[in-house]
Amino acid sequence: MAILTLLDPVQKTINNPADIKDFMNERGIIFEQWEASMPLKNDDSQETILKAYEHELGPYMKSHGYINADVINVHKDTPNIEMIRAKFLSEHTHSEDEVRFFVDGEGSFYFHLQERKEVFKLLCQKGDFISVPQNVTHWFDLAPTYFVKAIRVFQTPEGWVASYTNSNIDKKYIP
Repeated sequence: MAILTLLDPVQKTINNPADIKDFMNERGIIFEQWEASMPLKNDDSQETILKAYEHELGPYMKSHGYINADVINVHKDTPNIEMIRAKFLSEHTHSEDEVRFFVDGEGSFYFHLQERKEVFKLLCQKGDFISVPQNVTHWFDLAPTYFVKAIRVFQTPEGWVASYTNSNIDKKYIP
């Protein structure tokens, strides 16, 4: 279950999924919670995982024009884990939406909404779906657990490339 932490200008934690969804949706960020259509095991293949969420994933992809989905599995024994983590710790945007569904594990999306003068963090965990709109400034941290198994959804592989803002605001919030 997700945990929303408001960091600036006020500090507050929100645990209620309906309140989190309302908060995120008001800011144009889609947040939902999904359940698998069948039990999954830790060693299930990408195909099995995608099939377990097809009832949610298929309609979402079709209605939003997505053409590709895959599953990533990053854990503490992944080679170069610190380099992978560092790649996403700096504030950035993308030219297409960043869509993730957390099959297992967890990770934190940090958002810096300049027009609202807000910074907040959404800890996503198993069952959480998020779609970060293109050009929304954010960064991602997979610490402290270093375990994320997630479905990624793309319109084009090139859209996933990060465009860094070089604002350094992320340095203020990463523990």
